[in-house]
Amino acid sequence: QVQLVESGGGLVQAGGSLRLSCVASGGRFSLIRMGWYRQAPGKQRELVATFTSGGSTDYADSVKGRFTISRDNAKNTVYLQMNSLKSEDTAVYYCRASQFTTVYWGQGTQVTVSS
Repeated sequence: QVQLVESGGGLVQAGGSLRLSCVASGGRFSLIRMGWYRQAPGKQRELVATFTSGGSTDYADSVKGRFTISRDNAKNTVYLQMNSLKSEDTAVYYCRASQFTTVYWGQGTQVTVSS
């Protein structure tokens, strides 16, 4: 069983930056595939950034060049650095972990970008 706790969301002006963190517990972090998703009001949850099974990274087209996913295995933490934020980035951001065939989700953290 993997537990995920996100933090770092908040209110920021357009053009600003935020860094989200997700701490994982209950599993062997280095073996867990981690990613970030988001869900805006009235929309489906969508991929933002993720580590692939090969260890590389993948991003939604809408955030390429602005967001960076990284991880610190020593701290069991995955980060999402978000720069040049836009109003359309407003959403609840969720950390996702997968280990073997099981998927885990965090509780989400709200990011609101004011224009």
